[in-house]
Amino acid sequence: MMPSRVLVTGATGFVGRAVVERLVRDGSPVTASVRRKSSTRTGVREVQVADLGPATDWTAALEECDVVVHCAARVHVMNETATDPLAAHRNANVEGTLSLAKQAAAAGVRRFIFISSIKVNGEGTALGKPYRASDRPAPVDPYGISKFEAEQALQALSATSAIELVIIRPPLVYGPGVKANFLSMVRWVARGLPLPFGEANGNRRSYVALVNLVDLIVTCLKHPDAVGQVFLVSDGEDLSTGELLRRTARALGVSSRLLPVPLSVLAFSARAIGRRDLWQRLGGTLQVDSGPTRERLSWNPPITVDAGLRAVVEGLRDGATGR
Repeated sequence: MMPSRVLVTGATGFVGRAVVERLVRDGSPVTASVRRKSSTRTGVREVQVADLGPATDWTAALEECDVVVHCAARVHVMNETATDPLAAHRNANVEGTLSLAKQAAAAGVRRFIFISSIKVNGEGTALGKPYRASDRPAPVDPYGISKFEAEQALQALSATSAIELVIIRPPLVYGPGVKANFLSMVRWVARGLPLPFGEANGNRRSYVALVNLVDLIVTCLKHPDAVGQVFLVSDGEDLSTGELLRRTARALGVSSRLLPVPLSVLAFSARAIGRRDLWQRLGGTLQVDSGPTRERLSWNPPITVDAGLRAVVEGLRDGATGR
């Protein structure tokens, strides 16, 4: 049985939009918080809400809802312009999230699903030693710190109210409409550009396809064993950077052109230009153990990595042709 009505925050974002589309297909009535009203889809009630912050009024959006899927956030910013990035992230992701949760509890919302981030755990793991939900959090950047502090605030609220809290920490999410570095990578491969990652085969990184993340979110809407849990999620297959590029080329139907540049040269080059963080994302290891999530919820990712990459490619082609 699906909830009577689900509020999805950040409903025009990458994850939020996909959650709304899935719920509509499943026949669940949805309230979508948006900045500007635009939808005429059956089953979706759009409510215009201000930017996420401590003073945001969620009254109209929470009307008749018994579950909140909180996707809205101030995301990780590559070219930060805020004078105090941590304060900016805290204002939205901590204070704004807690204000929403308090209003949800007062409105009688039963369950609150918080889309957090694997950055709460940290920025990287040793090979073969994946992050676990039970690990001591070690966030590094303002985004990760704010997500961890939001988790703590929500757990404290849940302990003193009737609201049921579920926390999900995804790694990098990819799917149709993905942007930023992942989209750039797909375009590099599609153009046949030679890339210096022929030797990048020893690291491993966990990813999660958008379809898989959304399926887990929907599972958590009603599963009794989801309450009070922190879930890590992935596709269940970790890839090296070289393998990700080769599999992306296969999805595109092109040949991968990976040059055998020594990893030491790549690492030195990244440090030389002050982009150690870029090398960590490209050549470092970050694995998550999603086994406990699958076991507790009797859940398995519905699609494979290759199917997820094909969906990215199809979405890119559809966008290019205007479909």
